[in-house]
Amino acid sequence: MELENLINFNPSTCISGKITGLNRIVAGIFRKYVSPFGVSNSQLTLLFILTKMDGLNQKQLSEMIYLEKSTLNRNLKRLFDQELLSKQNFPSISITEKGKGLVNDIIPEWRKAMDEIESIMGDSGKMALDTLVQNITQKQN
Repeated sequence: MELENLINFNPSTCISGKITGLNRIVAGIFRKYVSPFGVSNSQLTLLFILTKMDGLNQKQLSEMIYLEKSTLNRNLKRLFDQELLSKQNFPSISITEKGKGLVNDIIPEWRKAMDEIESIMGDSGKMALDTLVQNITQKQN
């Protein structure tokens, strides 16, 4: 059996592994600040989007945040159950007044998480992240 590929293989260069690891670290920092409010990072992202762009449908939300349909549905169900979102005008999804109030309360803690992460990244890290996001998302759209 030829195992030549295993000899030259270096998993520490794996882009997916690096991004996944960074995601876990960043998500942990956000979780530290946001978890007392009873929403996950993904759910908070949905609330943020619908605060600014009310009335989107599931397909639009899924495409905006690159979330699989089943994961999106699970997160939406939890937000509907907490009465933070409404499907009164389905297929459009709207944020409720309760949802807006929660977002308003979360923002100061979210800002603390952002400040912590930004201090770790520094200006060069933030610029590199913006460039990376722009380059990769342009190729996906």
